[in-house]
Amino acid sequence: MKSKDYLDELEAEAIYILREVAGQFDRPALLFSGGKDSICLVHLAIKAFRPGKFPFPLVHVDTGHNFEEAIIYRDNLAKQLNETLIVRYVEDTIKAKKLQDGKGKFPSRNGLQTYTLLDVIEEFEFDACIGGARRDEEKARAKERIFSVRDEFGQWDPKMQRPELWNIYNGKINKGENVRVFPISNWTELDVWNYIKREKIELPSIYFTHERECILTENGQLMNTNEFVILEEKDVIVKRNVRYRTVGDMTCTAAVESEAYTVEDIITELKDAKISERGATRMDDRVSEAAMEDRKKRGYF
Repeated sequence: MKSKDYLDELEAEAIYILREVAGQFDRPALLFSGGKDSICLVHLAIKAFRPGKFPFPLVHVDTGHNFEEAIIYRDNLAKQLNETLIVRYVEDTIKAKKLQDGKGKFPSRNGLQTYTLLDVIEEFEFDACIGGARRDEEKARAKERIFSVRDEFGQWDPKMQRPELWNIYNGKINKGENVRVFPISNWTELDVWNYIKREKIELPSIYFTHERECILTENGQLMNTNEFVILEEKDVIVKRNVRYRTVGDMTCTAAVESEAYTVEDIITELKDAKISERGATRMDDRVSEAAMEDRKKRGYF
């Protein structure tokens, strides 16, 4: 008999969690952005539930500042799988709630996603939202449980999370509350890439090295030039061979210089990386030491 490796263990745990969600909740959803982590979640859902349909729709909160490659991949995958894709737009929320759009040179809408997410949860009465967050991304993520309870206002209190012993997950909630579920919480960025390699999962091309025009910031980050970024005369515009480790709002997501053209190249590169995925690429996480935690407490995923 073939012995299990650590990827088998991680996969089995994630599939178990997905099936627990299907069994414990009435109206779950899988948050899907077209990024590598949510792509792995969809692949795991295929293993967990095929040949049947998924017991949840795919849901994307679209900032309007997304990388085109990720959006094209998102739409094509949902169509290929014949699964329901629900998209709600931050732009619509800004208009409906008269919110202040992002300002400054890099006008990120990441913080505004919270309003749209909470609205879509209320619209469809979702009681569980599955996401691809990992504990190694950022220190606030490490405080999450697998089943992370949110109150009736969608808010997260890290001091009020439930213990999870012996893989027992408690999904009991009161009316109006919901749970955020993280099946790959115990995975690292390198685990995700090793799994992508093993399972031969296709990804948007933006994850691999390509030449791109970027703004070279004072702290050395390579920011994407696009219609939302305000260019100034003093800006240094360079063409570099880059790839993206994460594909969030393109106004606050930096590229990294790379010669990684294949999954194997990326794995080799990551083994020598000394900065976390979000620490290296997400400008909005540098606002303060507690930037992510503050957003999560307000309802951010």
